[in-house]
Amino acid sequence: MRSPRKRLLGLACAAAAFVLAAAGCSGDSSGGQAAQQVPRLSAQQEIGATEGRLNLVIWAGYAENGSTDKTIDWVHPFEKKTGCRVNAKVADTSDSMVALMKTGQYDGVSASGDASLRLVYGGLVAPVNTNLLTYYRDIPSYLKNQPYNSVKGQMYGTPHGYGANYLMYRTDKIPGTPASWSIVWDKNSAAADHVVAYDSPIYIADAALYLKAHRPDLKISDVYELTQTQFDAAVDLLKQQRSNVNQYWSNYLDEVEAFKVGDNYAGTAWQVTANTAKTEKAKIATTIPMEGATGWSDTWMVAARAQHPNCMYKWMNWITSPKVQSAVAQYFGEAPANPKACKYAAKGFCGQFRVGDVDFYKRLAFWKTPVADCGDSRGANCVDYSKWTQIWTQIKG
Repeated sequence: MRSPRKRLLGLACAAAAFVLAAAGCSGDSSGGQAAQQVPRLSAQQEIGATEGRLNLVIWAGYAENGSTDKTIDWVHPFEKKTGCRVNAKVADTSDSMVALMKTGQYDGVSASGDASLRLVYGGLVAPVNTNLLTYYRDIPSYLKNQPYNSVKGQMYGTPHGYGANYLMYRTDKIPGTPASWSIVWDKNSAAADHVVAYDSPIYIADAALYLKAHRPDLKISDVYELTQTQFDAAVDLLKQQRSNVNQYWSNYLDEVEAFKVGDNYAGTAWQVTANTAKTEKAKIATTIPMEGATGWSDTWMVAARAQHPNCMYKWMNWITSPKVQSAVAQYFGEAPANPKACKYAAKGFCGQFRVGDVDFYKRLAFWKTPVADCGDSRGANCVDYSKWTQIWTQIKG
């Protein structure tokens, strides 16, 4: 679950409302359909008169209108400037986002990488005309044309914000800084019986990331493009880990509490989780081990059947402007896609979230929807997302 830090600290019930990836496993099989051709859809050529309304599917905290905190509001200024009245629907999972977009009732979505390709190949979102995006040129090149927001050089949205899945550990339980993710995978590690793992099928990629470094015989090149043999090895590792797992988390307030009281010794966490845990005096630290880490990056995407496309383009220009990016990033707890946001952020914020650090970015394997097409000479021989969701329940037992 990803929620704003302020909501974490002050409104725990709201934070419990959503998770980033498909922990609930709705049974959506569109990941398997992604081996098909991308539907032929045209990008909008100009921004015309606004339609007076904008219907969005969002992660909580991405379209604040002052109802949670009167001082946190970037929706009403947008409405005043454009005449587009915003109706935002908070989704609790990536699967929910896909389902909501299938209704055709929404103009845009703040999709994470484990949903975006399903939206693209399902014909639910349209290509974007980046020439119409005012601040697109300010966004670093390494955030553009990525496997989770583009297909064959065509962008299907504009980057919004991103973050890493860090290794978080109790400094009083784990000696020194762990150099490897083996702390959560080895049967006899110092964290045995006190490991925390992310409750989502996409966590299978974390196992694959570890195997990529330690099982070169598997020849894993992309942790989201796994052949059956590679996939089975990752699943075996996760089943082996099961006996050492103290907690599978989706609501990271639960993870914070378990680290705080000492039930968890080591596991995957986000930066905002670590910040909250430290605020609550938990003895924790974070690191990215030698194998690297997985990560998440969100993209604003335009619905293929948007009824208010001009308002959606206006929104993308608004939400990627420096001041608004700064407000969203600090409220939510993420790195803003537009580094010019740092001019308006609190001192130290952008350094903490590694904004503009391309080397940091390259160390992360960003979530993307696993599809049957391996994207190389292996052809359609990779395990698609529907199978990831099916096996996840078996892994947890």
